[in-house]
Amino acid sequence: MAGNVTRKRIWGWFFFDWASQPYNTLLLTFIFAPYVNELMGDGSRAQAAWGFGIAAAGFVIAILAPILGALADTGGNRLRWIWGFSGLYVLGSAMLWFAAPGDFNLISTLFFFALGLVGMEFATIFTNAMLPDLGRRDEIGRISGNGWAFGYVGGLIALVLMLGFFAESATTGATFLGLAPALGLDPEMREGTRFVGPLTAVWYVVFMVPFFLWVRDPRSQSAPKGAVKRALTDLRGTLKRLPETPSLFAFLASSMFYRDALNGMYAFGGIYAAGVLGWSVVDTGVFGIIAIISGALFAWLGGKADTRFGPKPVIAVCILVLTAVAIGIVSVERDALFGIALPEGSRAADYAFWLFGATIGAAGGVIQAASRTMMCRQANPARMTEAFGLYALAGKATSFLAPLLIGVATTVSDSQRIGVTPIIGLFVIGLVLLRWVQPDGDRAE
Repeated sequence: MAGNVTRKRIWGWFFFDWASQPYNTLLLTFIFAPYVNELMGDGSRAQAAWGFGIAAAGFVIAILAPILGALADTGGNRLRWIWGFSGLYVLGSAMLWFAAPGDFNLISTLFFFALGLVGMEFATIFTNAMLPDLGRRDEIGRISGNGWAFGYVGGLIALVLMLGFFAESATTGATFLGLAPALGLDPEMREGTRFVGPLTAVWYVVFMVPFFLWVRDPRSQSAPKGAVKRALTDLRGTLKRLPETPSLFAFLASSMFYRDALNGMYAFGGIYAAGVLGWSVVDTGVFGIIAIISGALFAWLGGKADTRFGPKPVIAVCILVLTAVAIGIVSVERDALFGIALPEGSRAADYAFWLFGATIGAAGGVIQAASRTMMCRQANPARMTEAFGLYALAGKATSFLAPLLIGVATTVSDSQRIGVTPIIGLFVIGLVLLRWVQPDGDRAE
């Protein structure tokens, strides 16, 4: 019976990745971002605006994430926090329906997009903090990898549904399958593509049901009196003691840079392809399918590699691969590839970008799952939610900086290709800092 209960808890935990993945897949990268590019009609301007909007959300997450994590460790009941932030996720994504052509308000669109993104990121802090409770130390890597792979499958199915039945081409008004948008949605008003917001919200509501039914938080006590003050005091103490835990400090710093670079790839991949290669929403969606299938497969394989070799070498290999891809992306133009001119009508640039997408999906899924495992090894077990709050801070401290750098670089250069070059430097810094990370944390010293 105990084994069945544990398996249910693990599967319930997996369902958070399944339920939340469409925010990344459909909104952040492959459907909504290219649609914003279409509405604005200027790739460089759209990329800059997207960067500044995500930077604002990242700033809020960076400031509040460690505080919320510390408060949850002090006050308990992480599930209550997940309920609350789930509400922000659903509201923010659903409101994107109103980003209509002819009545497009960039500020309100970015506000609601950022609201949903903040909800997803904060809910993720508390679900990640539950990972050590799901299995033995030698099982955590496999569980994390399987969860990430399961989430990719959810994102893939949601993307296929959008492309096949809802997201219409701006020129033909038909979906990828040649159909009119389902539910009688008006293609002239781009209602099929705009439906990505409500679909993301409904998907989350439906598939979080197993999570809330099967996952139980062992720290479910009510918050004691003075919990906020105690949480802030504990957080200050943790931050002051970080230099005393050099491995944890180095990992947080390393992940701050390489995860931000990866997030930059995700956030700007779709809008970059739309602006530089002239891809439609449907073209970008097909690119997404390739990336997600690759990501699901390699996240599963990466979990096995994590279990066998440990997370550190897995992370290092992924950083090297992603750095090479970032350099390659900057070298892709519609009429040239790696500086070599292409004949008119050549699809070589498209094929190269599809290959890059598959590689980003593969290495990206693996590195994120392995990073969760590494955080479990580095953190104090008694302060796990606070640790994942710091982990979120590390992921977002430059998460508002990287989109800001991309926004500024794109604005100054008026070039999308030059605008994404900060990603390369962030990966290199992350790899250098990883050398000071101990595989089993400071306890190993």
